Amino acid sequence: MAATYTFDVFSSLDGFGAAGGDWTGYWGKQGPELLDHRLAQYSEEQRMVFGGNTYRAFARMLADSTAESEVRDPWVTRMTSLPATIVSSTLQGPLDWADGTLVSGDAVDAVARLKRESDVPLRSHGSLSMNRSLMAAGLVDRVQVTLFPVITGQTGLDPIFAGAADFDLELIETRTLDGRIQELVYRPALHG
Repeated sequence: MAATYTFDVFSSLDGFGAAGGDWTGYWGKQGPELLDHRLAQYSEEQRMVFGGNTYRAFARMLADSTAESEVRDPWVTRMTSLPATIVSSTLQGPLDWADGTLVSGDAVDAVARLKRESDVPLRSHGSLSMNRSLMAAGLVDRVQVTLFPVITGQTGLDPIFAGAADFDLELIETRTLDGRIQELVYRPALHG
């Protein structure tokens, strides 16, 4: 049986994965329920999958942070201790990840192989362009969108689904965290 692959992403209401300006991480809307829930999700045995750009961003962000910064929230620290596959044709080892494996080549081929061979679920946080390609190839089983109550029309960065194919989404889970953040989990299927 193939391992489940979850594309896990944070989003503003208008579909951006981040924002410039004076926004902070989580758009400043995180609370204890969100952070505890994220830690519980990342405490489960799983393998992370990242594209090269997201891996570089995480490595840079972690290197520039202190133990007290929100970058080092317990769920992020747990994520960095999980085994990870980094798919990139431009990165070279060694990787700054406790149990990181660098795979060069096409992400669709690499993830298809991982899904066949992995004994644990696969999860990717971010890696937008890679995950759009994986969705188009039918390799994403779950899209988990954590929707923050903000609109970043002027300062939004990283449009999550820009350039993606068209998909029908079946809502399979939903929860409200800290009374304002929505977590929506969908099963995607190519439209048409």
